[in-house]
Amino acid sequence: MDLDPLLIARWQFGITTVYHFWMVPLTIGLGPIVAGMQWKWMRTGDVRWYRMVKFWGKLYLINFILGVATGLVQEFQFGLAWSEYAKFVGDVFGAPLAMEALLAFFVESTFLGLWIFGWNKLPKKLHFASLCVAIAGSIVSAYFIIVANSWMQHPVGVALIDGRPVMTDVWAVLTNNTALSAFSHTLCGSLAVGGGFVVGIAWYQLWQRRRDGIDTVGLDKKVVVGEAADIPGRDKADHKVWITSLRIGAVVAMVAFAGVAITGDSQAKLLFEQQPLKMAAAEGACHDGTSFSVLSVGELGSKNCSDITPIIEIPGLLSFLAKGDFSTDIKGINELIPQYQAKYGTNLPDKAIYGDRAGQAIDYTPVLEVTYWGFRMMIGFGILAAGAAALALWLTRRGTVPRQRWLMQLAAASILASFAANSAGWIFTEMGRQPFVVAPNPDGIDGVFMFTAAAVSPGVSFGEILFSLSAFTLVYAVLMVFEIRLLVRYVRGGVASAVPELAHPKNDDDDDSDATSGDVLAFAY
Repeated sequence: MDLDPLLIARWQFGITTVYHFWMVPLTIGLGPIVAGMQWKWMRTGDVRWYRMVKFWGKLYLINFILGVATGLVQEFQFGLAWSEYAKFVGDVFGAPLAMEALLAFFVESTFLGLWIFGWNKLPKKLHFASLCVAIAGSIVSAYFIIVANSWMQHPVGVALIDGRPVMTDVWAVLTNNTALSAFSHTLCGSLAVGGGFVVGIAWYQLWQRRRDGIDTVGLDKKVVVGEAADIPGRDKADHKVWITSLRIGAVVAMVAFAGVAITGDSQAKLLFEQQPLKMAAAEGACHDGTSFSVLSVGELGSKNCSDITPIIEIPGLLSFLAKGDFSTDIKGINELIPQYQAKYGTNLPDKAIYGDRAGQAIDYTPVLEVTYWGFRMMIGFGILAAGAAALALWLTRRGTVPRQRWLMQLAAASILASFAANSAGWIFTEMGRQPFVVAPNPDGIDGVFMFTAAAVSPGVSFGEILFSLSAFTLVYAVLMVFEIRLLVRYVRGGVASAVPELAHPKNDDDDDSDATSGDVLAFAY
């Protein structure tokens, strides 16, 4: 076994980051949907919009709370396992991470608390505004995180002083073209996740109504909406909740996918300029060319592009992705590797921070299967999620869903497609940057880059990192079980699980007969 703590530290950061990132897009994507529903309820007073806000707001809060809990670990790891990295980027990361923390823990928490406990206590407009501010805070805090990550991909706005980058232009850091492109792409991807999440759950609820015989289909193949007096909340308004939710989610998912495609094209063109080796690895392309490989085969885990054989290629598409035309040759791995070696060296420097790794040959080629298939999984799962949303709209055009169980199971499983697309894109972005933890800017200041081998804490042993990796994995597994159980519990319970007055109707003797009263702690956990 390789006892190098660097490998275990990378696994630890990768596992905790990907896990946390499952919560982030759902929080960002579902929040605006819930806000839109509350705006409609505030404007119309229609009980279905109130029920939709309560139900989807419940799921939003469960996910938000787990996202906060898992996000705390990310910044602690800088000191735990990546102290050399923290020292190198500290002057640059201090400002955006401080602003993110203020927004994440002050603005979001404060205004989300007002929203949770403000039902029937705050004026409706102020209550709605508190949710909007909380959502805006989460989006802005995500931007600051992306600013920090994008600086690692494309360092700008600094001067190299005593071997460390020192920020000289905060505006250049905040408006880094890599950050602007990545943020718009992430925002669209998050909306796709939120839309797909709503579609899958709404389909399940409509299917439950069909299974229980509440809704039927007439001779004209249109839905006949019914009621179940013995099941709390299963009235005609309940049908409106789910069919409206499904259509909103489907439209959001489809529009978001279009945004993902547009912003992804912009981001790909930047990557061809800023990290050409990452994009060449994503193609498994040894030599210069113009063709995009749709399918290739090769040895699993290979670092040698000659082991990758294209099976299906589209001529000119790679040139279009990179340059916007169909004829420009794009550099392959064999031409790029010597350029990287000439600029950044062939061996790790003989410095104390590298320990036993000093003098080792630098392998500039990322793991080809990870970059190649990560890029295609990102695109493929995104298309699958958008297609599922479009199909859901078509199949529910008569007001309900088909009764087939396997279709319901596919609809529920389609929720995972947009999550998979986001995760694959994140893994591709981070793994494709290796062997750099801070990638060099081809047009930037010489020396502003950092090899991953130099970033790990020198005083941390293999055993210590392995222990923390095991502990984090165990804790995160427990958290995952709790989150899934909570989500499944409230999804199965339907609207009645989030609206107490449906399950426990008020008596005539109750002082408050307002249909929207209910227990203020219904949103508390």
